[in-house]
Amino acid sequence: MEQERCSRFQGVELADREGVFPVGTDAVLLADFTVLRPGERLCDLGCGSGVLLLLLLARRPDVRGVGVDRLPAAAELTRENLARNGMTDRGAVIEGDFRALNGILEAGSFDLVVSNPPYFPAGSGALPPERERAEARTESATLEDLCKAAARLLRWGGRFTLCHRPERLTDVLCALRENGMEPKRLQWVQHRAGQPPNLVLVEAYRGGRPGLQVPPPLLLTEAQNAEITGPQ
Repeated sequence: MEQERCSRFQGVELADREGVFPVGTDAVLLADFTVLRPGERLCDLGCGSGVLLLLLLARRPDVRGVGVDRLPAAAELTRENLARNGMTDRGAVIEGDFRALNGILEAGSFDLVVSNPPYFPAGSGALPPERERAEARTESATLEDLCKAAARLLRWGGRFTLCHRPERLTDVLCALRENGMEPKRLQWVQHRAGQPPNLVLVEAYRGGRPGLQVPPPLLLTEAQNAEITGPQ
């Protein structure tokens, strides 16, 4: 029998289930990093259990969003989490590969695209034994595929935010620029001061001009002792 666990973040109740990658800190930090404006339409590529989508929908009642995931169990769990939080009127889920959204989601129809993607290229080391962790850890679609899909969905001037490993930063920035999205804001995440970063958060604008802002690193030891509220 599938085991389900529930957790709460910023007033949102989220269920985890075997077969779907569990709710993690990275998605919560990315939601906090992401700027959300009134009335925007957002898309979460690779939504998993829906944590990122739901946290953003919870922040503003005038925002609508769509989650996309190729795994049936993940898509179903996101639908359940939307219903659990009374958000089915503002959130929807598409079960499918984000590389094949032509005819499903209109090009240029989103103000914001977000993603907490797998961090490691296929074949890059040993995989964890759990299937859901292995699939969430390793790319089935490349960073180039992800950025291409995000750029297609965004309107001109729309934003794409994602999180990734520091050692993949060059790959991230190159893939963004190659697909017409200019990196505009970058923040390192560290467990504590004086330690190397373990995560990077990036915001890019479709058609944006060059110019990158780098705010001070986010220290998890401080963030974990405070409510994560996110910019409005």
